[in-house]
Amino acid sequence: MGRRTTTLLKAGLSALHFSGASGLVSPLTRGVGVVFMMHRVSPEPVQAFEPNRILRVTPQFLEAVVRHVIERGFEVISMGELPARLSSDVRSRPFACFTFDDGYRDNAEYAFPILRRYRVPHTLYVPTDYPDGRGDLWWLVLEAAIRKADRVAVPFHNGPHGLSCRTVAEKERAFHTLYWHLRGLPEQRAREIVGGIAQDSDFDSSTLCADLIMNWDELRVAAKDPLLTIGAHTCRHLALSRISISEAREEMAQSSRRIEVELGRPCRHFSYPYGCDKAAGAREFALAQELGFETAVTTRKGLVHPSHAASLNAIPRLSLNGDFQDLRYVDAMLSGVPFSMWNTLRRAAGAEVG
Repeated sequence: MGRRTTTLLKAGLSALHFSGASGLVSPLTRGVGVVFMMHRVSPEPVQAFEPNRILRVTPQFLEAVVRHVIERGFEVISMGELPARLSSDVRSRPFACFTFDDGYRDNAEYAFPILRRYRVPHTLYVPTDYPDGRGDLWWLVLEAAIRKADRVAVPFHNGPHGLSCRTVAEKERAFHTLYWHLRGLPEQRAREIVGGIAQDSDFDSSTLCADLIMNWDELRVAAKDPLLTIGAHTCRHLALSRISISEAREEMAQSSRRIEVELGRPCRHFSYPYGCDKAAGAREFALAQELGFETAVTTRKGLVHPSHAASLNAIPRLSLNGDFQDLRYVDAMLSGVPFSMWNTLRRAAGAEVG
């Protein structure tokens, strides 16, 4: 998301919050619960060039959100409790679930202690190559390579192009241009291109995964907490819609089996890598059902509604985003109004919504 888009969205969410309009409309749009999504939790200050900052929130913000939803009357439940909650005819308090993708070590250091303090159930989705130290965190590699470079050469469809990266603004522009170009390519090709850029920039990415992600021993320690559920997130963190159905099935099934072997507990919950409608759709949802996952979460933006009882393999989430660390934005999104407006526009454009 570009800076201009972020600024406009913040203005819109603030207007909803301060005008009171979201409170008037929310009984029609807020649904019955919310599944929060996070990746990293760290107190480190944001760097001048940090395009992946949206994936990182501070421990203080996480704690503020936890306290806020509890004070607002939400019941915090586990993903394992979600199916029964949706199938019940009795509508009690709204519920909230807290989820984390990828298995970053800072989750255990900063997030989990906060959640234990408030007795908050939480779910961690792990791509099983990552605890082995051989995952490809290509979006972070791309950021690090561009940070070091003054210029990057990229093989676009119409030939090679050089992108200047001398200033922070140029680095931001280069990152977002490359990121969305790469998301449209076959995943292996995209990762090869990022590897080439890293090599040209003299950035060694060989230890990045091991430096940032919990290993199996650390996950075994974390898994002793009864508040924590470990879910699957494929083996290699591939966009499932871009690989064959047999390969997608194996990625999903093998990651679940590996977690069960390593941690000695059932793995019943799943998160689709990238999770948007271009990365996971009807085929992948059917695979999650076929493989017996009790729930499967996307990154499609939205709250949970009673209708999701019939689509537990396609649960939307609300991202706690590093660019939106303010409770007024959370309040506006919990009203459901922004998602209702967004889905109306997408339906008008003929897109699939969550």
